[in-house]
Amino acid sequence: MASTVRTVCIISPMQKDPAPEFDLQHPLASAVAVIRTVLFSPRSFYLNFKVEGPLKEPAAFVLLVGAVSGILGAGLALSTNLLFGVLDAGDLRAAVVDAVAFALLSPIGVGVVAGVYLLSIRTFVGKTSGFREVYRMAAYAAAALALAWIPVLGAFAFAYALIVLMGIGIQSVYGTTFLTTVVTAVVGFVPVASVLIWLIISGVAS
Repeated sequence: MASTVRTVCIISPMQKDPAPEFDLQHPLASAVAVIRTVLFSPRSFYLNFKVEGPLKEPAAFVLLVGAVSGILGAGLALSTNLLFGVLDAGDLRAAVVDAVAFALLSPIGVGVVAGVYLLSIRTFVGKTSGFREVYRMAAYAAAALALAWIPVLGAFAFAYALIVLMGIGIQSVYGTTFLTTVVTAVVGFVPVASVLIWLIISGVAS
């Protein structure tokens, strides 16, 4: 009996609380909890992160964050145009379309990111991961998209999500060395960033 008690006392303090995840029944409260933990305690989040799990909740989280960021970005654009006296119906229509497109394409974009990072992980870490795991990891790293609507800071938010947060996730989940983590994250980041830059340039040119 004494041995059992000692074992329980030793094991209990080592148990960790799971990382907060998005809950469809409490979308706002759970989303805020995820964003706060991912942005301010990313290592703690990914150390306690369950890579095995459903895709529905992470995808819905990305959709919600993308919708909020898209709405705020549209509001900022319309406010800027109004400030300079150049607001018209075309601007309003374009802002709404951009906001809806950003929200709807966010989960798909995360899927593309997950696919690219999966290739990088399997190349430098090994065949230790599947698409579901990496999608869940990338979806919660997309918490940084909550800042994507802010000029200039938005670009840093994307880089922070793709390099820092994904790097922390890879190291925490797969136990990689610092060098392997950096190489894996950067190799995943370069093609994704290149496509984003190309899309931005194409949008500006058109």
